[in-house]
Amino acid sequence: MKIEYNLPTNLTLLRIALIPLLMVVFYVPWQSSNVACMLIFLAAGITDWLDGYLARKMQMETPFGAFLDPVADKLMVAIVLVLLVQQQASAYLAIPAAVIIGREITIASLREWMAEIGEQATVKVSQLGKWKTTTQMLAIGMLLFREDLFGIPINYCGYALLYIAAILTLWSMINYLRSAFSVIAQK
Repeated sequence: MKIEYNLPTNLTLLRIALIPLLMVVFYVPWQSSNVACMLIFLAAGITDWLDGYLARKMQMETPFGAFLDPVADKLMVAIVLVLLVQQQASAYLAIPAAVIIGREITIASLREWMAEIGEQATVKVSQLGKWKTTTQMLAIGMLLFREDLFGIPINYCGYALLYIAAILTLWSMINYLRSAFSVIAQK
């Protein structure tokens, strides 16, 4: 199979390339590194939305792009959550981070299995999954920023949103598992 590089795929590759940049900036002893990390994460989020939009709008969807996009998302989220847990070592952060990372591994494996048996449509992204992703991205952006803004405790808001994201994560995982197991039971 030939790998096609087009604008949406290149945006996905850019998102992957932003991961090591974010990691370096995260550990640089610079007063505004938290703001820079949040901006890098925001840029990655924008490329995530933009690559999907452009692929559909310009009819540039490819099998490689369909594979690479969720990989880029999961890499970014998992790595940033690990960085945040290391920085703000607390069970209050580690538990929702573990739930989110565990769900991502489970659903990625489930999607692969369902594709092998020709039922990939069973585990396509749902509206609930989109809400989970949006909440998760907002939470991570706030946790990267960490500072109060106009008297609003952004870090605590990030924690609250991360718990909401973890609940949505479990809910969507249960829905995916139910759908998959109902298909498997029919076979």
